Amino acid sequence: MSLNDEILDKKNHLCQEGDRVEVFLPEPKPLEIEAQDLSLTIVYEDSDVIVIDKPRGMVVHPAPGNSSGTLVHGLMHHTTDLSGINGVLRPGIVHRIDKDTTGLLVVAKNDEAHRILSEDLKDHRIQRTYYCLVHGRVQGQGRIDKPLGRNPKNRLMMGVVDKGRKAVTHYEVLRNFGSDYTLLKVMLETGRTHQIRVHLRSVNHPVVGDRLYGLKHEKFNLEGQLLHAKELAFTHPGSGEACFFSCELPEDFQKILMVLERKYPCDAI
Repeated sequence: MSLNDEILDKKNHLCQEGDRVEVFLPEPKPLEIEAQDLSLTIVYEDSDVIVIDKPRGMVVHPAPGNSSGTLVHGLMHHTTDLSGINGVLRPGIVHRIDKDTTGLLVVAKNDEAHRILSEDLKDHRIQRTYYCLVHGRVQGQGRIDKPLGRNPKNRLMMGVVDKGRKAVTHYEVLRNFGSDYTLLKVMLETGRTHQIRVHLRSVNHPVVGDRLYGLKHEKFNLEGQLLHAKELAFTHPGSGEACFFSCELPEDFQKILMVLERKYPCDAI
């Protein structure tokens, strides 16, 4: 930085009317993502889309604190054909699921496919169905319609706030385990950050293993919440055909269900 053609060394110098200040900015460094072989589980792939079963612990795209090992790094190793609509850091990413949530998501391999899928997502034409294990006994089925936004007391968390964005979650009981746990099938009508986790917490049924919104003390030793994006349905952006995909629950999820089934062999909905 210079002041009136002289290099300015002092950071607290007060300028006066008529002073000429020049600021020298360094040349911008190009953003680059190094491809990494992360052994992605590809459920389906063609020239327009890739459907991936994301494991627990993997962040979808680079962000502060997550500069490597993301789904995007793995995608860059897998293919050079990814849409550029979301820029260098999020190539092909149409929608996201949380780091410790497992399951299906669709990636766009070209801009036209990305545009169509994004419009379908916005208009609720992409169906996303999750399975999750929650604390407590839930009855039947229901709908949670509560606006979500940043938690005013903790900006790292989301919460139900009066002036938040509209968020709607539908749920259906698949299996009760006494009064302790319930296996739920959850359908998203909207797709807000942490929506399922916050909505279920708001009705006193937090997701088992959720370190951010769940109980402080869990009976099971888990690495993350038992929330799995099990089913994904959308209209193919190229052919116009109806596509439906499903994937198995992760191993740790299945093991806990088996433990609960042995403990509550006769309990059902």
